[in-house]
Amino acid sequence: MGKFFSDFKEFAMRGNVVDMAVGVVIGGAFGAIVTSLVSQVIMPAVGLLTGGVNFNELKWVLKEATVDAAGTEVAEVAIGYGAFIQSILDFLIIAFCIFLLIRAIMKLKKKEEVVEAAEEPAGPTQEQLLTEIRDILQKRD
Repeated sequence: MGKFFSDFKEFAMRGNVVDMAVGVVIGGAFGAIVTSLVSQVIMPAVGLLTGGVNFNELKWVLKEATVDAAGTEVAEVAIGYGAFIQSILDFLIIAFCIFLLIRAIMKLKKKEEVVEAAEEPAGPTQEQLLTEIRDILQKRD
């Protein structure tokens, strides 16, 4: 049983697993921010541009709500395509925001790599190496 827990600890403490866990937590928080942006900033503006249309309320009613003989209300049967459209818009906006974030991170990473490459001392040229080899061979003879 001790081997099981030590193997699990080794697995859980690997860099990839910890990095993935951090990514999931940050991704969840980022998703909440983007969802708030979509629902509270972008969609009201889209609603204003479309004359106050609320996508979530759009539906295709297949059967109207009725009241049966016993006085019980029977709910309508409807396809809520507006909620589907809203989900697609949310996805596209979230995907675009994540794309912009990853693009910015990649640009920063590229700049760091360029700075690191510039800081590395240049090695000897091919001519210098060949000259050193020639000199060593001449000393041996």
